[in-house]
Amino acid sequence: MRRRVKKHLPNAITCANLFSGCIGIVFTFQDQLIYAAYAIFLAAIFDFFDGFASRVLQSFSGIGKDLDSLADMVSFGVLPSAIMYELLLQAPQINHVSEYLNFIAFLIPVFSALRLAKFNTDTRQAESFIGLPTPANAILIASIPLILGQYSSMSRYILNPYGLSLFIIIMCTLLVAEIPLMSLKFKNRDFNKNFYRYLLLLFSAILILFFKFAAVPVVIVMYITLSLIQLKFADGTVMSGPKKNY
Repeated sequence: MRRRVKKHLPNAITCANLFSGCIGIVFTFQDQLIYAAYAIFLAAIFDFFDGFASRVLQSFSGIGKDLDSLADMVSFGVLPSAIMYELLLQAPQINHVSEYLNFIAFLIPVFSALRLAKFNTDTRQAESFIGLPTPANAILIASIPLILGQYSSMSRYILNPYGLSLFIIIMCTLLVAEIPLMSLKFKNRDFNKNFYRYLLLLFSAILILFFKFAAVPVVIVMYITLSLIQLKFADGTVMSGPKKNY
């Protein structure tokens, strides 16, 4: 019994991720974007814990890896694109631009699929990421309706078809960009090795405490910035300096 639980628990958590994504899509169809956004956050929690359970239980399998990607495709690819589609429909100027512009939202699952397929075959991403992870992109998109609910006066700035379209293009580019980004998985408690992870978590907690969902875009930008700084230190260009030949 214990062996069966050990084998199937991570996959069960992954299925909960997928279930959350499906429920979120239904909420989007019902124009309940706040609940759809919460579904993305819930899916992200399950996505974290399925990997955590796999490492703790030492239960790894090919089907688990593929199932995780399929679940992520729905929860962090299709669901956020549906939210962006609805946000574009709500933009007051959309009819004056193009009645088809809202379809640009479906670039998100296309590039998310490319990102996930790349992750499964790229051996460089064993301990870090190349390109923005799909959960981070989805969480950023999920924050938009929550920010609108928190600050309704910002709707005329956020619900702009040109701005939203540019945002989609930038995020799709980041998904497949050759940019090394740190993983938030703690393999040990060594402070020096996890300094940037601790720094990110500390500032994220402070920002979210004061600004709630409005802090999410800042946290994502900070995540990318700290990852690039960490890379600069890791390659020895700052900490070690140029190597000398004796």
